[in-house]
Amino acid sequence: MPLSEHEQRLLEQMERALYAEDPKFATSLRSNGPRPGSRRKAVMGVLVGLAGLGLLVAGAATAVVVLGVLGFLAMLAGTVLVVAALRAPAATETTATPAPGAAPRSPEPKSGGFMDRVEERFRKRREGED
Repeated sequence: MPLSEHEQRLLEQMERALYAEDPKFATSLRSNGPRPGSRRKAVMGVLVGLAGLGLLVAGAATAVVVLGVLGFLAMLAGTVLVVAALRAPAATETTATPAPGAAPRSPEPKSGGFMDRVEERFRKRREGED
């Protein structure tokens, strides 16, 4: 069931408010889809991992330590390939682009993390005692 005009406008307003309030979080929610070649990397990683498992078993069955070590390294490389292919692309964007129709924002001081708040409280307490 499609959204009504009013619901679409409300959704757009909520999106603009999210961009205005926390642009980094809003851009992290935006789906970029899978990267090109990521499926191929994942399949290649699985195949390399299976080949490594075969080498490891063959090395254990024949008591050839070098074959077992090579199998383990191949399994490790396959796992790294699969994890790299499935990992979401890192957001390298330092400044978020505002939503369409959103007014440009003036730079606001960032709200600090836990340690910043603790330091601020400590500073205020110390200044009050002096």
